[in-house]
Amino acid sequence: MGIKWRHRALPAAPLALALLATGCVGTSGAGAEPKAGPSTAAARSVARVCAKPAAGPAKAPAGAVTVNPSVVGDLAAKTKSSPPNTTFWLRPGKHRLDPDRYAQVIPKKGNRYLGAPGAVLDGRKTNRYAFGGTARDVTIRYLTVQRFVAPHNEGVVNHDSADGWVIEHTTIQNNSGAGLMAGARQRVRASCLRGNGQYGMNAYKATGRISGLVVEGNEIVGNNTGDWERRRKGCGCTGGVKFWAVNGADVRGNWVHDNRGTGLWADTNNNDFRIEDNVLEANDGAALIYETSYNAVIRKNTIRRNNWVEGRRYADRGDSFPLATIYLSESGGEPRIRARTDKIEIYRNVLENNWSGITLWENADRFCNSPANTSSGDCTLLVKDTDRCARPAIATAPLYADCRWKTQRVDIHDNRFVLDKSVVECTVKCDRMAVLANYGTYPDWSPYQGERVAEAITRKQHNRWHDNVYLGPWNFVAHDPSRLLDSGQWQGTPYQQDAGSTFRARDGG
Repeated sequence: MGIKWRHRALPAAPLALALLATGCVGTSGAGAEPKAGPSTAAARSVARVCAKPAAGPAKAPAGAVTVNPSVVGDLAAKTKSSPPNTTFWLRPGKHRLDPDRYAQVIPKKGNRYLGAPGAVLDGRKTNRYAFGGTARDVTIRYLTVQRFVAPHNEGVVNHDSADGWVIEHTTIQNNSGAGLMAGARQRVRASCLRGNGQYGMNAYKATGRISGLVVEGNEIVGNNTGDWERRRKGCGCTGGVKFWAVNGADVRGNWVHDNRGTGLWADTNNNDFRIEDNVLEANDGAALIYETSYNAVIRKNTIRRNNWVEGRRYADRGDSFPLATIYLSESGGEPRIRARTDKIEIYRNVLENNWSGITLWENADRFCNSPANTSSGDCTLLVKDTDRCARPAIATAPLYADCRWKTQRVDIHDNRFVLDKSVVECTVKCDRMAVLANYGTYPDWSPYQGERVAEAITRKQHNRWHDNVYLGPWNFVAHDPSRLLDSGQWQGTPYQQDAGSTFRARDGG
């Protein structure tokens, strides 16, 4: 988790537009256009798949094996006895596994599971996992998977993070742990990830990195019912979706809302993300956290009413940290790591009535081999051998630069930031944009002590706001939490931010 001092922790049109024909998409009001005229497709077309899921085939496709809901364990047994590349059609009704907690379906390569209208696979609060194993290229469509009890940090569907799975038009709801895990080349489309105990999806693979992940046109709502951040303070272990070490992801056209905690959270050595045309709203914490990760495009999203719960909690306890709705923590552009971009670009988004805006943060005490690096055992993608990041070598080039994740090359432009404090129901600390670090103190051999990192992130690492529109009483924080600036100071020397931007107060501010 990268909050404050205590770190734990695609060009194509969005699928939401294509789903209009299926009846899976509703409409939602949009804010006013940014001055650069970004697309508001995300705001107009929301993936409302939970309220009206698409129906599966009413009859078994030719050659499919029919699964009978009245026979306990029928799905697992027929999967075991059938060859790879078999299609299974689950009849309407509630399908059950054997009562053993570890009973589960173990697909074979290329298997396809299609649910008829009303087909539900129910774990009855007894079975831990629905679909597991390492078979590749498995497809699950039109099925509801519910009431499984996966342990903390484990998942119900694709429990073992096998590669090449396709999850479409599927409802995964009311499970413990994560509703869904992810492997390489996984496609999650037009699905409802709702009310799961920890994550809607945990994109984590125990060995190796996940590549080529697509999360498109889904509704991701009400997850983290177990409130894990309070049960394990600072665990950094919740979110609508959590991404770990994913290399290449397209997250587009989703409706991510009303999750307890963060909406989307990329944590530890992710790279090459495109997050676009989503609606991120009413999440208790940040809409988006991008932490100790690299190279991303965040564009054309509608982001509203996020971070009210966690932001107010910070303010009520007198905390001065600018907790924001888009939070970049030790993350930036790095040309040496191959991606579709060599920076983090945040543009053509509408942010409306969130608790604060965008914070760029870097913990001076967090680097490879530091006890303050709560991504324990991990190092940057630029240093393969963590043990190299030690004194005296860490104090010299290239390790001085490469042993720490850096918030650098962040380009924030052509966005619209709207704040009405009467809507957010706040008086202070909900109106911040920030670029800052702490004073480095730890450990005693750290070469990053003092104000070195704060000076670097604020003035030397090419972090830039420009050509944005601000409506409302915005303030700005630079260097450290004590430096609160108005727009004139923010634009003036030495910060020189938001060139070409406009600022206008509005009623209610």
